[in-house]
Amino acid sequence: MNQDIKISIIGLGYVGLPLAIEFSNHFPVVGFDLSKKRVEDLKNGIDINKETIKDKLLASSNLKFSFNTEDISQSNIFIITVPTPVNIHNVPDLDPLKSASEIVGRHLKTDDIIIYESTVYPGATEEICVPILEKKSKLKYNVDFFCGYSPERINPGDKKHSLSNTVKITSGSNPETAKFVDNLYNKVVSAGTHAAASIRVAEAAKVIENVQRDLNIALVNELAIIFNKLGIDSIDVFKAAETKWNFMSFRPGLVGGHCIGVDPYYLTHKAIEVGYNPEVILAGRKINEGMGGFIADIAISEMTKQNINSIDARVAILGITFKENCPDIRNTKVIDIFYRLGEFKSKILVNDPWADKPAVKNQLKINLVDLEKIKNVDCLIICVAHDEYKKINLKHWEQIVAKNGIIIDVKSIFDNTFFEKSSINHKRI
Repeated sequence: MNQDIKISIIGLGYVGLPLAIEFSNHFPVVGFDLSKKRVEDLKNGIDINKETIKDKLLASSNLKFSFNTEDISQSNIFIITVPTPVNIHNVPDLDPLKSASEIVGRHLKTDDIIIYESTVYPGATEEICVPILEKKSKLKYNVDFFCGYSPERINPGDKKHSLSNTVKITSGSNPETAKFVDNLYNKVVSAGTHAAASIRVAEAAKVIENVQRDLNIALVNELAIIFNKLGIDSIDVFKAAETKWNFMSFRPGLVGGHCIGVDPYYLTHKAIEVGYNPEVILAGRKINEGMGGFIADIAISEMTKQNINSIDARVAILGITFKENCPDIRNTKVIDIFYRLGEFKSKILVNDPWADKPAVKNQLKINLVDLEKIKNVDCLIICVAHDEYKKINLKHWEQIVAKNGIIIDVKSIFDNTFFEKSSINHKRI
C-alpha cells in the first residue's frame, strides 16, 4: 500500500471521529467538520457524544481537526461520513451527502479515491454523488478519480462492538480500487473485512441490516400490543418462547436513532422509484412509528384504572435519548409520548442523566430536570434503560412515585416481583 497516503475524514460524528483516530495511527489524517464548535471541542479533548476519551483525542500527532476546507486539499483519500436523514415526509434527505461531495469535489486531484460510509439506497453513490464529484472537479470517474463504499457499523453507546473488532464491508468502483479500499480498512479493522461484489451490493447490504432489525422489533411490538389487549404480560410470553432453540430474542420498545428508524425509508424510496411497493417493510415502520402513542395511551389507561385524572396529573418521563447509556437524541421516539400526554394536559417532568440539557432544550424544546426534583408523581414512564435507573432501589422509587401511583416500564428493566411489597403499580410493555 502506498505509504504516501493522506486521509481526510469528512464529518466528525459517531462514525467519523473513531475512524479518524484509528487511521491516524497509520497515516496523516485531517478530521474535517463544518461545525466550528465541534472542531474546537475536539481540539480541547472534548467529545460531547461521550464515545471517545480525552487521551485518545489528544494523543495522535498525525491527527488534525479542522473546519477549513483548504486543509483537506493535500489529501488523496477522502472518507465521507456525514448523516443521511429523512425529511418530515420520510423521504431521504441527501443534502448533507451532496454538500460533502461538493466540498471534496473542489479539492479532487488525479488518482484520488473517495470512500463513502453514509447509509444510502443501492445506487446512490454512483447516481447521486459521482456526478457531483465530476462536475466540481472537472475530472472523469474511473479514469481520473475512483470511489469506494464501506458502510459504517458504529453502534452509539456500544463499548463492545467497536470499529476495530467489527467486520467491515468494503467495495470499489473497479477491481484495483476495491482491493485498495479493502487493504486500507484492514489496517484499522482487526476483525477483518468482507469485500462486496460491487458498490451497489455494499450499499444494499448495509441498508438491509437495519431493515431486518426494524422488522424484528416491529413484530414483537405488534405482539406486545396484542398481548396487552389480552391482559397477558408480553415479557413472560417471550421468555417462555425463548426456551426453543431457534426463537430469536427481541424486546418491544421505541425505535428511534439515526439508523433503524431511518434507513428502511431509503430502501423503500428506491423500491417505489423502480415500481415496487414494499408492503412488509412499510408495515413494520408503521407499527414502530406508532409505539410512542401506544405507550402514552397505556399510561392514560392505567391512570384511569387508579382513578387518577390525566388532566393536571403529575407524570415523569425517565429517558429522552433514543437508547440506553448514550447521549444521542436523534429521532428519539420518546418525544411522541411527551406530545401525546401533553394533549391530555398532564404536567410532565423529563429526566435523562446522559442527554445534553442545552441540546434537548434547543432541539426538542424540553427542559430536563434532575432526578432529585421528581417526587410523588402519579405516573412514571421508564422509556430508556439507562444504568442509572436500574440502580434505583425500592425505597427511592417510593419517594419518586406517589402511593398507588404507576410505573410504566417500557424496557422491562424490573421484574414484576420488584414492586410487590410497595403500593406502586408496575406495568411492563
